Amino acid sequence: MAPEAQTGKQPTPALLFDTLNAYQRTQAVKAGIELELFTAIAEGNRSARAIAERCDASERGTRILCDFLTISGFLTKEGSNYALTPDAAMFLDKHSPAYLGTVTEFILSPHLVDNFDYLTEAVKQGGSAGKTESLAPDHPMWVKFAQAMAPMMAMPAQLIAQLIDPTGDKKIRVLDIAAGHGLYGLAFAKKNPQAEVTAVDWPNVLEVAKENAQAAGVADRFHIRPGSAFDVDYGTGYDIVLLTNFLHHFDKPTCEPVLKKVYASLADGGRAVTLEFVPNEDRVTPPQAAAFSMMMLGMTPSGDAYTFAELDEMFRNAGFARNEMQDLPPTIQRVVISYK
Repeated sequence: MAPEAQTGKQPTPALLFDTLNAYQRTQAVKAGIELELFTAIAEGNRSARAIAERCDASERGTRILCDFLTISGFLTKEGSNYALTPDAAMFLDKHSPAYLGTVTEFILSPHLVDNFDYLTEAVKQGGSAGKTESLAPDHPMWVKFAQAMAPMMAMPAQLIAQLIDPTGDKKIRVLDIAAGHGLYGLAFAKKNPQAEVTAVDWPNVLEVAKENAQAAGVADRFHIRPGSAFDVDYGTGYDIVLLTNFLHHFDKPTCEPVLKKVYASLADGGRAVTLEFVPNEDRVTPPQAAAFSMMMLGMTPSGDAYTFAELDEMFRNAGFARNEMQDLPPTIQRVVISYK
């Protein structure tokens, strides 16, 4: 049966055309951020001429960019005037406390993007074929990650601290694995004056976390254990161990020894808290979580976006008694809580 008979629609090259040109959408948003175009509109500049003057750009170029961003869903247009969509107002206006413009410095960095020039080879061999060895010790890309991605992590960090330590009135010890910017552990320390946080990561990355701890006013309760999460002695007696955006870099046989170390580091009744892109069992929904597997194929030798069933199996193999998963709206990730 022909595809049009199956779907009731005439085949069209529109999807293929849009996909092959999708790099233009990426670069248009990047240009808008660099020009502070979204901020200019938020400040009341509505016409192409006014926006161009504020952004020190040509009127023609600004008009074309604004029209394209309207087509892409970041702006609206009424007559010749432009306005921000709610998403753009929240995340792309520099005056917004939720501004995420800095994430382009990591997500669009050559360390990530260039690897996808080798995607055909990656598919053939089942893992990254690019030149960036993202899991190499002390790789500088993780310093950029810690610096650029922190604004995107502030909200989930606060949501997790509220979920796991809602009252914030008891003494707790928190271990933050692959802490990066440190915001997940620091959210506990800021919420709970009795929380002590220990962060594990490469020494160069922990410098960023230490700066964030100082800025948060909790440096006296923030401790570090520099080195690889696979090799560092975590210590024992922790009430909470955080595994945020870490497990997806590795295959299951590599993850389980770390999870056994996590289990051993927890006090009786302790919990491991995992934040991940967790697709449903069909592996195609929800789209952002499911699509993260492609990021791991392009960037790592054997990483993946794991389903809850896979995470549950890994944690049980490491000794944990039970695991539960919760959505974390409005983020696009899910939290898995594992009980010792």
